[in-house]
Amino acid sequence: MAPPRTPKLLLSACLLCLATACGVDVRESTAAFGTDSGGSAGAPAKPATAPVAGELQFGAEHRFTSGITVSVSAPGSFQPSAAAYPRSPRAASFAVEVRNDGSDTYRLSGLAITAAIGGQQAKQVVDATQGLGGITDAGKDLLPGRSAQFTIAFAVPAQAARLELWLRPSASEPAVVSYGGTA
Repeated sequence: MAPPRTPKLLLSACLLCLATACGVDVRESTAAFGTDSGGSAGAPAKPATAPVAGELQFGAEHRFTSGITVSVSAPGSFQPSAAAYPRSPRAASFAVEVRNDGSDTYRLSGLAITAAIGGQQAKQVVDATQGLGGITDAGKDLLPGRSAQFTIAFAVPAQAARLELWLRPSASEPAVVSYGGTA
């Protein structure tokens, strides 16, 4: 008989696969970020100094044309537990807030988050022991004016490294916001 945590692990694995399948290839050009030759992917709700052209610093907000506003905290470093997948000496966690400032209901399952370190795709860490299971309530509808918060983590090298994080609100929306910094 399987332990009682098996359904949660299966759900976490499915969500991880979904996020990866809907994600952006880390080698895509900046056209995938929804930028034109003017360089702006959309006006951030808060001013942010971009360390790389078209990239926001962690902590900045970005509003998509659909009305979905996202913000990603600065990374927090931690050591994953022995139960974490994949095994990694260190991981970087991010608090993500998604706010529906639009007029239509938004389904959180449409949100895709991918990361890269040194041009190589980073793997999302699932660590139920530390409460990291990906996008919680992914099947939840976010009504206009409401928000949702969750924490997501990615495996990073033992030493500090530059990390890039991409968020796409849905597979049908071409715009992607890029965050970057040291993790």
